[in-house]
Amino acid sequence: MDRKNLFIAFEGIDGSGKSTQVNMLSAFLTERGHKVYTTCEPTESKIGKMIRDIFNHRMEGDQRVIAALFAADRLNHLLNSEDGILNKLEEGYTVITDRYYFSSYAYHSVHGIDMDWIIQTNSLSADLLRPDLNIYIDIQPEVSMERLKKGRTHIEMYETLENLSKVHKKYREAFEKIGDKEEVFYVNGDRTSSAISADINKKITSMI
Repeated sequence: MDRKNLFIAFEGIDGSGKSTQVNMLSAFLTERGHKVYTTCEPTESKIGKMIRDIFNHRMEGDQRVIAALFAADRLNHLLNSEDGILNKLEEGYTVITDRYYFSSYAYHSVHGIDMDWIIQTNSLSADLLRPDLNIYIDIQPEVSMERLKKGRTHIEMYETLENLSKVHKKYREAFEKIGDKEEVFYVNGDRTSSAISADINKKITSMI
């Protein structure tokens, strides 16, 4: 790896605590003098807004359309000239994203879309930039649903126990399918946020 700054992607089902861990890792690295840029998918772009509108039932969208929109949003996330991930890495930031293409592999394939097609549709993004580390927070779907019910005023399209259980299995399938092309760090998400953070900090420290 030529650069010292990292590109880190957090993955996991809804309610796994990704957002919390993104913030905790960002604080950990910032305290140690690193420039950190945090981001998420879907993005705040116009494409990302369309995805959010579908999720929140403000707009109709077939699952195949959603999968294609995510692929487009991801490319824009990488290539946008203002705040794209590639630009931020070039500027010396360590970039941490809440979701990247493994989310598409897992979530869209639950709805009958062939995972190989989803991987191919996102191949431009993968060819442009693979994460230095994918951090997968592995949490039981029952635990995630409890957290979602406590922390949300409304539940989005994918946030049912049946669906999250299927997505949980699809994540494993995706990691097995991709094999050694990706660096994946599994962390037990059923524990406290501080225990999860300690494991992640130890792993990241070994890389920088």
